[in-house]
Amino acid sequence: MSAPLFIKIKEEDNVAIAVNDLAAGTEILPGVITKEDIPQAHKIALKDIAADEDIIRYGVSLGTAINPITAGSWINEHMLHLGQSPSLTDMPYGLNIKTIESLPKPTKTTWLGYRNKTGPAGTRNLLGIVTTVQCAAGVINRAVERIKAELLPKYPNVEDVVAVNHPYGCGVAINAPEAKVPIRAITNLVRHPNFGDEIMVVGLGCEKLTYDRILPPEDITDENCLTLQDWKGQAAMMQAILDMADKKLQRLNLRTREELPLSQLLIGMQCGGSDAFSGITANPSAGYAADMLVRGGATVMFSEVTEVRDGVHLIAQRCRDAATRDKLSAEMRWYDDYLAAGGVGRDANPTPGNKQGGLSNIVEKAMGSIAKSGTAPIEEVLSPAEKPTKQGLIYAATPASDIVCGPCQLASGIGLQVFMTGRGTPYGLAAAPVIKVCSRNEMKEHWFDLIDVNAGPIATGEATIADIGTRLFELILDVASGIKQPYSDLYGYHNDLCIFNPAPIT
Repeated sequence: MSAPLFIKIKEEDNVAIAVNDLAAGTEILPGVITKEDIPQAHKIALKDIAADEDIIRYGVSLGTAINPITAGSWINEHMLHLGQSPSLTDMPYGLNIKTIESLPKPTKTTWLGYRNKTGPAGTRNLLGIVTTVQCAAGVINRAVERIKAELLPKYPNVEDVVAVNHPYGCGVAINAPEAKVPIRAITNLVRHPNFGDEIMVVGLGCEKLTYDRILPPEDITDENCLTLQDWKGQAAMMQAILDMADKKLQRLNLRTREELPLSQLLIGMQCGGSDAFSGITANPSAGYAADMLVRGGATVMFSEVTEVRDGVHLIAQRCRDAATRDKLSAEMRWYDDYLAAGGVGRDANPTPGNKQGGLSNIVEKAMGSIAKSGTAPIEEVLSPAEKPTKQGLIYAATPASDIVCGPCQLASGIGLQVFMTGRGTPYGLAAAPVIKVCSRNEMKEHWFDLIDVNAGPIATGEATIADIGTRLFELILDVASGIKQPYSDLYGYHNDLCIFNPAPIT
């Protein structure tokens, strides 16, 4: 079966995207002939479009045409006026609430995880060492090398040691109102589900982020907290870290995987390096897997404020109640103000790579991005780095930046992240496995040993969203259970943790 020439999403769309490069003079519909070479994933006008007329994809207006566009023309980012973002006032809610029973049925209902005292189970058994300030990072990085070499071989049930370093802790306005965001993130990272209830926090001793800002009084003990300035010389300092780690490793080594219900699993969905295929292959496949997880009882989190903002009214319709809708509105409004204070708008989001991949503006990117949320009802909306209090589908408001969204979702407790990409990225997280899903066949062929799941066959008609979504669902459970390993973990490709800090730096 030959691949289609183009993909049109909704009947009312007046544009479609090219499945492959199209040469000028190609008849794509009766009487519609390409006027110029059109790159793969870029938009083709299916009819004549007048100046100021809406350019419609996904059944929504991406913006209006700056000049008249002839049928068969290539439409790129320079040809559209961006419209106003949707209003956040009195958004209708509860209009698109699917029953859980109507979601696709999971092929499995259990997985193998590490049970914790509270919250979701761990997908990994790790020793996490959290710093209170960047000043301690060099010491901790060296300590982790030594722990892995000298101690970890004695504890076969512990899978790795992770340094949770971050660029926060001192030289900051610690009492500024928005300092609550990075402080909340670090507080929650200390108790990440993959760290097995073991607390190991290392500070310098003179920083503003003191132990009492991230730990309750009962946990501020010599067993859990180590201050570098208390030790005479680096050898004594290093030995103290190794001694503390050894005690933690002894307890972590007692943990074993057990069969658990999906209700003990918390998964994050994120996308980066998106292209125009992302919204029709990779993200819908992730959304299908998300629906299977939610029906099975798992909790699934999706994020990225600027990549939801232009579809916020669609998200609101899936909120169960007014309180959830109102929290959604508040998070969007906060971010609007945050961007405005920086002198930019939401369309600062798309990257050169996004545009090279056929995405003209943030509206088009957002319409594809929200597909990764599936179709389940939204049970809760979180501020950045908050932990969920409900199960099911969660919207966690975070920046869209990959290396900021990831730590926010980690702080919210995800045990595994699914990451969709069109252009390709080696992104990964040390504290939780990351499964990479690509949107097109060419990406998988190019990075055959970096991409875990290829959703490209959907575009060429060789597979359905259900096919790839089911395959992804099963891989999620295998990776969460430690049965399979994603490429990012195989190679140890793990990004730095960039904690979101909207507060001033002094």
